[in-house]
Amino acid sequence: MDKDIFENFREQIEVADFENGIPEEYQNIPEETVSKLLADNKTITAAESLTAGLFQSTIADVPHASKVFEGGYVTYSDEMKEQMLHIPSKVIKMHTVVSAPVAQQMAESTAIILEKDIGVGLTGVAGPDPLEGSPVGTVYIGVYDKISNNVEVKEFHFDGSRNAIRRKAVISAFVLVRNIA
Repeated sequence: MDKDIFENFREQIEVADFENGIPEEYQNIPEETVSKLLADNKTITAAESLTAGLFQSTIADVPHASKVFEGGYVTYSDEMKEQMLHIPSKVIKMHTVVSAPVAQQMAESTAIILEKDIGVGLTGVAGPDPLEGSPVGTVYIGVYDKISNNVEVKEFHFDGSRNAIRRKAVISAFVLVRNIA
């Protein structure tokens, strides 16, 4: 996906209405992404914070997902990020948990620890209150391709309720996986 196409997607999804679920125009993205992983014979894992397993659950909703997905992490607290993903506390303290460096480390760590081709890291603020100076709707998504040693981290500013923000983060993560995988 070239930069202009991604920026257009980002602009659309940041303001899209996800209050009543995933809008129709975005509903096929998870299945298309899993199909691409199947076709490329690549495996995927994730470390989720604000989405608390929703990304992984969405993968598992797709038929044949078990061929590319075995599991991952839900690391809601800073302590779990440190313990399970081995993210140094100094990285979290220096950048805050809602940051590009933490999303990148989450993506890389989950892929390396679980020996999967693609790692996804999702961190951000779903609300209702700001966190560590980051306003509600601030989300960082990291996607790491272990095979090419390529990592991409994107920042988003989503509108909507807590659940709408979480759903937007999940769909955006799938788009980033499709882009890097």
